[in-house]
Amino acid sequence: MPYTRLVLPNGRRRATRMARALRAIWRDSSALWREFHIPITVFLLVTLGGGWLYGELYFLARGQEIALIDRPYLMLQLMILETPEPAPPEWYLILFWYLLPPIAALIIGRGALDFVRLFFNRGERRAAWEEAVASTYRNHVIILGVGHVGLRVARTLNDMGFEVVGIDIKAKPEIEVELSKLGIPLIIEDGRSPVALEKAGLRYAQSFIACTANDHTNLEAIMRARDLNPNIRIVARMWDDQFSNQLKRFMDVQAVLSASDLAAPAFAGSAVGVEITQTVHVNGVDYSLIRLTVAPGAFMDGVTVGTLQTQNHMDIVLHGRDGSTEVQPARETVVRASDTLVIFARHDQILDVVNRNRSR
Repeated sequence: MPYTRLVLPNGRRRATRMARALRAIWRDSSALWREFHIPITVFLLVTLGGGWLYGELYFLARGQEIALIDRPYLMLQLMILETPEPAPPEWYLILFWYLLPPIAALIIGRGALDFVRLFFNRGERRAAWEEAVASTYRNHVIILGVGHVGLRVARTLNDMGFEVVGIDIKAKPEIEVELSKLGIPLIIEDGRSPVALEKAGLRYAQSFIACTANDHTNLEAIMRARDLNPNIRIVARMWDDQFSNQLKRFMDVQAVLSASDLAAPAFAGSAVGVEITQTVHVNGVDYSLIRLTVAPGAFMDGVTVGTLQTQNHMDIVLHGRDGSTEVQPARETVVRASDTLVIFARHDQILDVVNRNRSR
């Protein structure tokens, strides 16, 4: 079965998972702090500052010193109505006894306990955690639409060593599980929203892939992405050919692909016994790479590699025979029937080679 595999020779090294996790924890904790800083600040002032003041006033009133390490604990006792001793007669001391319980209720009501619980159980804040992880990425690839196609793209990029962030308005549980195993953060929001794109780190990404099954959604997201980051590389999945042409012309989209376009060469090649890669366009010329088996009596049977390359304006990059394979075979090598060849040439020339490679 023909397939296409993209391999980059010198892929960028990924940051260590430990360093990334630490940065994500820092950012997530900073977000938590911004949300809960008031009750936490009040709690620290009461336990530390209030404890110190109570100890000093207690020494003035009784002449007995309370150890510094015990003063915060004493404030905690008063907050939960667990009195350490009978109520003192001094008004400035009894004031602590009556004020600390309502202050404790205020702190709890404002969410100090929630902060502690969520800090140690980030699973309850998965969305915020994913956003914190995504915010640490630089020069990454953003994939909008992590369905069957988007998941395969994400998996391939991850295997190649690239950092990936996914965006989807609603992802299937099994997809979320796989992305989690791959270490790919997923932003659960509408990818057409500037907020979602910002959370995915669009300003710092190198590429944006619009991979949903809806052309209009992809188009809206591409327009927003181009507006937020004029220099980002954009790849789009499209069904409508008219949309494809407009995207290339007006939105500076580097590649517009459709499942049917990608699959067509594979189906056609399988029908005639060859494997054809997706055609690439360079300087106005289409090029293709194919693998075929030399047919008995065809024009290549009994001819040297050098002659075939010169006469047919093609490059034979691989020659296989009887289980052995030679990359960049010598020009003197004679091609025989049943040999396997991998040929690179202009697409029209490739089609001519396929057509002429038939048994007499």
